[in-house]
Amino acid sequence: MTQVVPPVEGERPDGGADERVAEVPSRRAARRPASEEKGAKRRKPAAARRGSTGGRGRARATAKIGPSALARALHGPAVLVRSWWRALARLFGPVFATVSALGWVVLLAAAATLVAGYLLGWHELVFLGFTLAAALVVAAAYLFGRSDYSVDIELSPTRVVAGDRALGRLVITGRRKRSAPSRIELPVGQGLAEFIVPGIGAGESHEELFAVPTNRRAVIVAGPAVSVRGDQLGLVRRVLRLTEEVELFVHPKTTRLDSSAAGLVRDLEGETSKKITNNDISFHALRAYEPGDDRRYVHWRTSARTGQLMVRQFEETRRSQLTIILATDRRHYADEDEFELAVSVAASLAGQVIRNGTRLDVVTDTMQLRTRSVTSMLDDSCRIEQTDTGLSARDAVRAATSRLAAPSVAMVVAGSRFGVSDYRAIEVLYGVDTETIGFRIDASEPSRILSVAGLNILSVAALTDLPRLVRRVT
Repeated sequence: MTQVVPPVEGERPDGGADERVAEVPSRRAARRPASEEKGAKRRKPAAARRGSTGGRGRARATAKIGPSALARALHGPAVLVRSWWRALARLFGPVFATVSALGWVVLLAAAATLVAGYLLGWHELVFLGFTLAAALVVAAAYLFGRSDYSVDIELSPTRVVAGDRALGRLVITGRRKRSAPSRIELPVGQGLAEFIVPGIGAGESHEELFAVPTNRRAVIVAGPAVSVRGDQLGLVRRVLRLTEEVELFVHPKTTRLDSSAAGLVRDLEGETSKKITNNDISFHALRAYEPGDDRRYVHWRTSARTGQLMVRQFEETRRSQLTIILATDRRHYADEDEFELAVSVAASLAGQVIRNGTRLDVVTDTMQLRTRSVTSMLDDSCRIEQTDTGLSARDAVRAATSRLAAPSVAMVVAGSRFGVSDYRAIEVLYGVDTETIGFRIDASEPSRILSVAGLNILSVAALTDLPRLVRRVT
């Protein structure tokens, strides 16, 4: 009996091998579980995985390298453009600076009206454009010409007291050839003085006088004087600096005090303090000898009488050191006039102490004044301004005097809103070795002297009352 075997897939009926035989799985592969076959299907070939990842990596690398390479490529042209722009700005900057804001507006309006007039066929706009352009051309003619002269600013005097009169003089001197008429502008403080200078020949001089406002304490800056050329409409303007700045010091009002105004013991020994020391000049008491004491200070008579060694004790003496503290915080003053009176009181006290030859420090919340001479102190007092520190009185004084020597007398000058507790806080800050005197500026009450637990507070209503109050304290 013949058994018919069905043809195997991949073989031809005539027994020849099919071309797809290589694709037929082996018997071992056929016996693999279905789960392994599914896992094999899920896993991709390593080459495929590497190929896909490598492609994305190259794309990312290209994306990262692209902008940096582009930036490097554009760096050279950018540097060249900036250098050319700076060169053009140096070359044409002064030319563009001569045109004022109004001149640029007129120039843009002339260009706009000309273009609109030709596009729209409006002869009126064309005429207006040419009129504006002609105004710029006529204004530019005023820029030509040279000012061949020198200018000097003289202030007489350079230091005045608030309220006194101060005059200034502008001297224009011709140089080599005759100069054309011009205009000179001179800033004086917050104002501006203008002078029309006629034509000046070589060696000739022309003077202009001006008054300086000195109503309030300040440092008034006069200058720099500039030569101005331009049209009357202000379309173009050429400015040439001729001088430097000159300062006028308007000192605060002060009053002379007695020589004892500082309230110090001014003698050869200095001022004694309450600190006890073993070696000084001012004798204080005797005490029992202790090992290490200097035998030079043994008091032999007392030692012989008591039967034990007794040595001298001394009160420490030191040279007088005075500190004047001016509170400048705005919240301590009722108004600006009260602050100006406080500056005058502090300057009057400091001036008298400097004349007495006592070492002195004058400080505010933000600055320390020079005290080498009365003039330098008054010059610096012109620069004192109100502040908004936000610190308490104790913290402000500690910060202002942290680098100064401990004073023997501290004078605190403040406004009417500076409380008694603030004076007490400053007194505690310095300790018992320092005598603290307060000056309270209050024009609403009569001048008087207040004593609070040994602390003297002088209420000053007017500067003329200060000598009498200080005399009573000292």
